[in-house]
Amino acid sequence: MGQAALPAPLAVSIGDPAGVGPEIIASAWEQRHTAGLQPFLAIGDARAIRAVWDGPIATLSDPTHAAAAFATALPLIQVDDPGDIIPGQPNLAGARCALDSLELACGLARQGMASGLVTGPVAKSQLAAIGFAYPGQTEFVAERCGVAAGNAVMMLAGPTLRTVPLTVHVPLAAVPRLLTIDLIVTRARITARSLVRDFGLDAPRLAIAGLNPHAGESGTIGREEIEIIRPAIDQLREDGIDVIGPLPADTMFHPAARARYDAALCMYHDQALIPLKALHFDDGVNITLGLPIIRTSPDHGTAFDIAGKGAASSSAMIAAIRMAADCAARRR
Repeated sequence: MGQAALPAPLAVSIGDPAGVGPEIIASAWEQRHTAGLQPFLAIGDARAIRAVWDGPIATLSDPTHAAAAFATALPLIQVDDPGDIIPGQPNLAGARCALDSLELACGLARQGMASGLVTGPVAKSQLAAIGFAYPGQTEFVAERCGVAAGNAVMMLAGPTLRTVPLTVHVPLAAVPRLLTIDLIVTRARITARSLVRDFGLDAPRLAIAGLNPHAGESGTIGREEIEIIRPAIDQLREDGIDVIGPLPADTMFHPAARARYDAALCMYHDQALIPLKALHFDDGVNITLGLPIIRTSPDHGTAFDIAGKGAASSSAMIAAIRMAADCAARRR
């Protein structure tokens, strides 16, 4: 019997080349053995990496050569040269490099030439300045995969907590009118399916937070729990999904409470991200559920203020690479 084919490498887009993306990708490669990382291929600008790292880079034109190169050098596919990149000083050429890197890395994953996509941090304001019309990388990747933006679900995951914000980058004042029974049901279903498919859980347990303090206190502090959240939970239970709620958000995240569920669905951005970052600031991962490809990202930004100073931690990038590899292996 012939040896089983090795999985394709992960494609890691560099993000904004003036941010910490180049150095945390290089650092992840340096720690590939101790961190137990499978081969990955950087997509971006070699000069941006060399500006912050003096290790070996293998510039490739064929991604199938990445696994062989990975043992001795960081494999990289060069996108259009953006010119001089200065760490901590973003510019429009760097934003174009970030977009080109994302486009190519996403394409490799969609074509099966990469086993998953890991995206480096980008600056949304810089991308907007070059005409990027998406709220973030998640929506861009979803469109390229033929998935409606509403069916691409953001999950933040760490070793002891997974959270899903049902509304994301919107003003807090807009959240109540954006919440619907259909929104909660659709995203909970996607979350439950992904916990089975990508995380290997046979019977995932979901917890759903309330919107108001004390989960509305039986309607005395708001009626969203009664009119929207509870009917959604009833519908999910009819579907056979193990779900509890609506729960007061202030009592959902202590250790005993977290032991009761596998993912918490939260009503708005900070309700989901504050507990995740409080517990897993250095190793939190942003994973997009509901896509035909695996997509993860470190749960932090470009950190222009520390770029190139040797102060950036690669822990979240390593966690994102490891999670992408684990999820891809389960899908195989």
